[in-house]
Amino acid sequence: MPTIKSAFLASVTALALAGPALAQSQCTSVRMSDVGWTDITATTSLTRQMLEALGYDVDVDVLGVPVTFASVAAGDLDVFLGNWMPSQDSAISGYLAAGTIETVKTNLQGTKFNLAVPKYLSAQGLRTYEDLPKFADQLDSTIYGIEPGNESNEYIISLTQPGKLLEGWTLVQSSEQGMLAQVSRFYPREKPVVFIGWAPHPMNTTFDIDYLQGGAEFFGEEGVVNTIVRKGFQQECPNVIRLLSQQEFTLPMENEMMAYILDDGMDADDATVKWVSEHPEVIEPWLAGVTTVDGQDGLAVVKEAFGL
Repeated sequence: MPTIKSAFLASVTALALAGPALAQSQCTSVRMSDVGWTDITATTSLTRQMLEALGYDVDVDVLGVPVTFASVAAGDLDVFLGNWMPSQDSAISGYLAAGTIETVKTNLQGTKFNLAVPKYLSAQGLRTYEDLPKFADQLDSTIYGIEPGNESNEYIISLTQPGKLLEGWTLVQSSEQGMLAQVSRFYPREKPVVFIGWAPHPMNTTFDIDYLQGGAEFFGEEGVVNTIVRKGFQQECPNVIRLLSQQEFTLPMENEMMAYILDDGMDADDATVKWVSEHPEVIEPWLAGVTTVDGQDGLAVVKEAFGL
């Protein structure tokens, strides 16, 4: 008959061995944010479909960046794949310092994010921020931005204040789609326009554009995109974290997926599945060691779900 001490030690050992499996069984859902930019819509769609194939219940909310960060910090969201840095540094730094948001992975490198103009305008001499006042009349002192509350909009608005470089200018806030629709109206007529641009994005091939020099204190010279999670998620969902920590995107990859969505009119889910079907080798290192919720080989199950 075992002693109380030996029985206790056996129980502790059993719990320790069962711990990872128990934690895995308790982590069956993932809450994500999509801020409505086509690149993040694409990467979020692809990640969601892989997680669903693995057996997770995934909920995606479309939210602005400030609300996304606040929601992750509050524990109302688990994962966000679109932390563009350094442009979002001021919005996220407090949460990172407090430990309520944690960075898992840099999922994309070599990004661009700044004011952009068509080359027919840069050829006329508009190449830097300091050149903008010279083109105020041609541009109607107007810059086209993205969704209200975005940090890039706020930075440009700060330059329109009294005594600043763009005093008296107006930033039109709408959305990625609204902004690009405006550029599309101006571009064929070679009408002057300045807008917030970024790469990866098909706009870089749809329009022949140049990025203005300036704004480095906010936009940086070259950026990255990080995957972030709420505090505690890495410990609660190690299998999901394994996938997220191994997931890397590239500029050509995202450009192709976005082109399917924006140029070909495909649904984001269909566009990402199409891309993976053309590049099935890409997801293999992402899913190395990843399992389904019930412990099956993750790569095999995801390949079957994607028809590979």
